[in-house]
Amino acid sequence: MPRIIFIRHGETDWNAEGRFQGQKDIPLNARGRAQARRNGETLIAALPDVVEFDFVASPLYRTRETMEIARGAMGLDPAGYRTDPILKEITFGHWEGFTAPELEVRFPDLVAQRDIDKWGFVPPGGESYADLSVRIGAWLDTVAYDTVVVSHGGVCRVLQGLLSSLDPHSVTMLNIRQDRVMVWDGEHVSWI
Repeated sequence: MPRIIFIRHGETDWNAEGRFQGQKDIPLNARGRAQARRNGETLIAALPDVVEFDFVASPLYRTRETMEIARGAMGLDPAGYRTDPILKEITFGHWEGFTAPELEVRFPDLVAQRDIDKWGFVPPGGESYADLSVRIGAWLDTVAYDTVVVSHGGVCRVLQGLLSSLDPHSVTMLNIRQDRVMVWDGEHVSWI
């Protein structure tokens, strides 16, 4: 299996506020741009051959901005990558833009259902982690070359779960930081 390097997009104001972002097109904030630079610098220092990898990002603005900053920090052409819509974040549907406390006030019964089964729960107008897993599994089946991916926290949770054969409950609990890079060496996941 090819190596996969995963970079979560840098922080946005909605991340900082704890808002469900999903597929809303929110830009990076200053901290997010610094995280993207740090991740590019760290990656090129740890894996100099990364310059020969395939580079692909979710088409949302925050991931494209992260990719371009990271590639620039690696000394690469910022525009030298492609996008793939299958790598978009899980959609939270009508919940996008709300914080968890706001949702608890508005939809306490639905939030309780999500707490019981975060993997299978589908927010109104959204998709579940189980749905996302099917989508990312289909993408993973197409990966033929060593690849750098810039995408989203939910996508990384599911991808790490698929690569490491984790149970669904564990997948939903993974903490995917924006200032670290996930490295899949073909057998194991590590973080740099």
